[in-house]
Amino acid sequence: MRVPLQVTSRDIDLPDSIDAIIREKAEKLNTFNDQIISCRVVLEAPHRSQHKGIMYNVRIELTIPGSEVVVKHEPHVDLMAAIRDAFDAAKRQLQNHSRRQRGEVKHHEEAPRARVHELLLEEGYGFLLTADAREIYFHENSVVDGRFSQLKVGLEVRFVEVEGEKGPQASAVVPL
Repeated sequence: MRVPLQVTSRDIDLPDSIDAIIREKAEKLNTFNDQIISCRVVLEAPHRSQHKGIMYNVRIELTIPGSEVVVKHEPHVDLMAAIRDAFDAAKRQLQNHSRRQRGEVKHHEEAPRARVHELLLEEGYGFLLTADAREIYFHENSVVDGRFSQLKVGLEVRFVEVEGEKGPQASAVVPL
């Protein structure tokens, strides 16, 4: 971290042992993203419930190039558990941010498109013609929302290709 860690406590007497644990956990965050500019941890006990006692909040604010990561969890009756949960969430957010920066975010492929090539309404099936000129069988039950009877030859559809008993077939056919 370029800026020293800032630990603030509100309505809590913070023992040195807990301060040391917070500083250790904050330092470990650098292993998940080495671009952290600053880290601010705020501990507070704003809730005093009759049934649960003192409720602790932990808020972590991290500044990284081009972004800010803020973690705030629901109040917890155990201060150490609240600290642990908040730092675990900060770690996950930093890991996700680092993956996005490296371009490792999963991109879902778009379902392929085809045109209805042949339609046998009475028999309850048909064939799609893909862009690479393959014929793909589909059954009326594979058409989403039971719209098989609304299909027409030449209509463009999206589909999921699966391997059937006699070769490729379309599943989840969605008219466009």
